[in-house]
Parts: sequence; C-alpha cells; structure tokens
Amino acid sequence: MQFLKILFWCLLAFVAAVFTLGNWTTVPLKLWGGLIAEVNLPLLLFITFLIGLVPTMLYYNAIRWRLRNRLATSERTLADLRGVLAPVVATPLEPEPPAIQPPPAPAAIPTAVPPGGA
Repeated sequence: MQFLKILFWCLLAFVAAVFTLGNWTTVPLKLWGGLIAEVNLPLLLFITFLIGLVPTMLYYNAIRWRLRNRLATSERTLADLRGVLAPVVATPLEPEPPAIQPPPAPAAIPTAVPPGGA
C-alpha cells in the first residue's frame, strides 16, 4: 500500500512539472494605483489553489477538533456513569458463620454408681 502512495505522489509531481514547463509564461496582474505585476502562470495557479485550500483545511481541522472533544467528554461521562451504576460486590474478609448452628455433640451421660459397689 505504501508503494501505491509513493507512486501516486510521484505521478502527481510529474504531471505538475510537465504542466509547469508547458505553461511557463508571465501573466500581467493589474493592481491598485495603476501597478502591474508580472507573475508566472504556475505560481499564480499555486497561490490560487492555496487560497482555496487553506480556509477549507482550517475549517475541517476545527470541526475535527470539536468533534474529538465532544467524543472524549461523552466517553468520560459514560465511564463515570458505569462506575456509579456498577453493582457493589462486598467481599467479606472473614467467612461468616453459618446461619443454622449444628447441634452440639452429645456429652457423656454420667451413670449412677450403685452404693458400695465398684
């Protein structure tokens, strides 16, 4: 893919160079006060292109910046809400005793010793 990008830009540069060499003429521009500026046609076209491109790029970057900030704010809000609405699971540090206690083990029942006997 990188090769195709390089090929595209090289082709575009070649076309621009051929256009520049084929149209290397001076164009008179009438300025205020009777001044006349002679400018090469490729330079004039490049300046005209930049006059159209720069404001559009500034507008595009401003829109992207604003949308990126809105998205970041929405993601922070969503993360905060998930933290608040998440169920709290308490993990006990010590195991709780069972609710029903098992009956105690039966103690030895003392038996009566008959008098005088062993």
